[in-house]
Amino acid sequence: MEQILLQFFNVDIMVQAWPIMLRGFGMTLLLCIVVIPSGLLGGLAVALLSTSERRWIRWPVAVLVDIFRAIPPLALLIMISAGLPFAGIRLSPFAAVCLSFLLNNSAYYGEIYRAGIESIGTGQDEAARSTGLTGFQSMVYVILPQAVRNVLPDLVSNTIEVVKLTSLASVVAFAELLYSADMARSVTYNASPIVMAACFYLVLLWPAVRLGSRLERKLST
Repeated sequence: MEQILLQFFNVDIMVQAWPIMLRGFGMTLLLCIVVIPSGLLGGLAVALLSTSERRWIRWPVAVLVDIFRAIPPLALLIMISAGLPFAGIRLSPFAAVCLSFLLNNSAYYGEIYRAGIESIGTGQDEAARSTGLTGFQSMVYVILPQAVRNVLPDLVSNTIEVVKLTSLASVVAFAELLYSADMARSVTYNASPIVMAACFYLVLLWPAVRLGSRLERKLST
């Protein structure tokens, strides 16, 4: 039993691995700061295009959304990081991760936004236009605020998944949290850095999980 505890909770090794783990955590935060806002904005653009009255806009967007939702995020990341160089396009690991997450996240966030927009009755839009607002103004000032409120728990839940998926960046040797933990494990021959990485994710995501649950209860009442 003592050997098992030392394999997963070795304090000395955790202290040694702390600097590299902290740097990895910082890179994970940087990745989140970039991919989450870009995914939210990209998803909003996708939702607005997918609810367009013009079929020649709506249908291609729907096809692209289905494609990027169907392709596994890891496969998409490998395609971009390892496939684009054959076309003469070389991206840094950070840029490759950001691009793959933008394509994947925009598709999922877009569907969430679209569900929120469609949950608002057409009467809201008609009432807004009767006051003199244009279609764009009606969407921005009347429809979107209500739509976002209705799907806020889903947005938070999807954001939590996005943060967890940032660990896929280790596949392209981007020095985020999981990559740093694995490097420390390979040097120390001990699993304690992996446990530290799990604790970092827990500290980062636990408040968001509680926030999502609270929002769900609030909206349900």
